[in-house]
Amino acid sequence: MTTVENALKIDAAGLDRLSCTAKDDPSAGKKVLKATTVCETGFRNMTYVRDLAPMLVGEPPALLGDDAAPNPSETALAALGSCISVGMLANATHRGVTLTKIEVQMEGDIDISAVWGVGDVPDDKVPGFTDVRCTVTLAGDADDATLREIHDNAIKWSPVVNTFRRPAAVESSLVVGS
Repeated sequence: MTTVENALKIDAAGLDRLSCTAKDDPSAGKKVLKATTVCETGFRNMTYVRDLAPMLVGEPPALLGDDAAPNPSETALAALGSCISVGMLANATHRGVTLTKIEVQMEGDIDISAVWGVGDVPDDKVPGFTDVRCTVTLAGDADDATLREIHDNAIKWSPVVNTFRRPAAVESSLVVGS
């Protein structure tokens, strides 16, 4: 059975206020998220988000990095797993379910032979993940059917799952100098 010391919790009243605000004013839920990545040396990059400590992103030795941090594709998988976990906890809290375990294991199939556009680049090559698999382990004070509903709703409404399934348009502009 679920014990208080093992319970995964968020502020249920805050979640309710957040959802009510978004229902009352849909524009309140629209945000612009920002991050800045600065190359330190080689393939070592520091990414800055809000006022948080910077996040190191790099490459493994097989991709000419120093193996000091996850690579960008691994970081994308981490974002996917974290978004799914957050959604599970929010959905469980909304339903009054106490979860004691959320674990999301991800793996993705990727072909790196294009080597950032300087390697094997035939017209039919598709860069990026071709398939991603997630295995979610949930435990809590609900029956299997309720845990399945929590899972399914979190997957359906996950911004990162939906970005993987339905990629966003990406624009890039170049600033030369300084």
